Amino acid sequence: MSKQGTPGPRQLRIAVVGAGMSGILCGKRLPEAGYEEVVIYEKASRLGGTWRDNHYPGLECDVPSHVYSYSFAPNPHWSHLFSPGPEIACYLETVAERYRVTPRIRFDSEVTACAWGDGRWRLEIGNAETDWADVVIFATGVLHHPSIPAFEGLETFRGRAFHSARWDDTVTVSGKRLGIVGTGSTAVQIVSAVVDEVASLSLFQRTAQWVFPQPNPAYSADDQLRFEDDPELLDHIRHRMRQSFNENFSNAVVDADSERMQEIEAICRRNLQENVRDPKLRRKLTPDYRAACKRLIMSGSFYDAIQRPHAHLVTEPIDHIEPRGIRTADGVLHPLDVLVLATGFDPRAFMRPTRIVGRGGVPLETLWRDSVFAYRSVSLPGFPNLFMIIGPQSPVGNFSLIDIAERQLEYVLALLQRLRSGECRELSARAGAARRYTEALEGAMKDTIWVTGCRSWYLDDRGIPGTWPFTLDRFEREMRQPDPADFEAA
Repeated sequence: MSKQGTPGPRQLRIAVVGAGMSGILCGKRLPEAGYEEVVIYEKASRLGGTWRDNHYPGLECDVPSHVYSYSFAPNPHWSHLFSPGPEIACYLETVAERYRVTPRIRFDSEVTACAWGDGRWRLEIGNAETDWADVVIFATGVLHHPSIPAFEGLETFRGRAFHSARWDDTVTVSGKRLGIVGTGSTAVQIVSAVVDEVASLSLFQRTAQWVFPQPNPAYSADDQLRFEDDPELLDHIRHRMRQSFNENFSNAVVDADSERMQEIEAICRRNLQENVRDPKLRRKLTPDYRAACKRLIMSGSFYDAIQRPHAHLVTEPIDHIEPRGIRTADGVLHPLDVLVLATGFDPRAFMRPTRIVGRGGVPLETLWRDSVFAYRSVSLPGFPNLFMIIGPQSPVGNFSLIDIAERQLEYVLALLQRLRSGECRELSARAGAARRYTEALEGAMKDTIWVTGCRSWYLDDRGIPGTWPFTLDRFEREMRQPDPADFEAA
């Protein structure tokens, strides 16, 4: 204790949950900021998060690779404007090794419970092990719990069936009758990648999607060499791409009536009209909502792929699944050898199913009974010294998540400094501040493209998007420094 009776500086033990993009970032920045007692718990045997779990054919990021990169680790060797998933997974592994993050990771160690008591967090790992930490940072991401509809008869299917995020590498689709359920980005990428390999392809569509005709040019060996030899050129390219991406898309979707949003819609409509020849198929592929209301599909090859003679777009609802394939509501059996469920994820699970109990024995499920929220996406009332990266209401709909994660972590580091200095031992968002913040976000949603008449994974049970409804510039301003008045300190 200091002479004034205030606790003095202390070393914090920090537990990070998850070794994906955000966890790797924490493993690099926390030691740089002077926090040496950092452990990263990862439930899997490898790092990488979504880029480890997803390895289906055709996987690409829909954010330009030079933008979807850590600011401290630009990569001159991206192969394409939008690089394939295996390259991104390799990039994350390389960054983790370069910045000595990997030795801090405890693999095959799932945090199953986390409870606050006696001024610290008690963690349960697996079924037998326990640990403690002064601070816990959940870096578990958003889209990592597969959503599988309760299709009647799925268990009776005699072929191979799996979710796209659990792709079975022992299965070959070459020469097979392939069925894909879903028409989001994942399904579109798989269709384009495998259509020339399969004997037949049936794409089961519940909702049509708008497709933006985004080309994906390759970077030549000369391009990559120039980027490597001239870091300033690479920084310029990154800055220019980031600015273009934000101005032309990210800032457009938060203003549904903007001129740029109307231009995006016109491009999507023209793409459909000019590239789908059959009027009947074109009608099936025409959405009944505005472009970007759902996450916009980026593809320069999907319309060509779905028009191959052996590719079939099925719009009749699925009635049930039986041993030989899918039976649709019109009574037609669609024979299949392999069935891929590209049916998305639970976007509101976040840290769950980890059992988290805060101050006074209040479980997270109670706090989130009516809606999933967080102050600044990083802090929860009544859960001291617990922070999140890419938590609820993060700008997942329109920016590079690496960019967002870096800004959120800098915000968290500013809060950690108050704990480390001894100014306080417990810190969490005030309930009133969290409520006002959430109300402001929800009130601004009325101007965004996401509430113009579609169902999407952005929307919660109340029809309110769980994301950021303002520009990137505003996000950057508001994340520069925490307001002490919005946090409860003890």
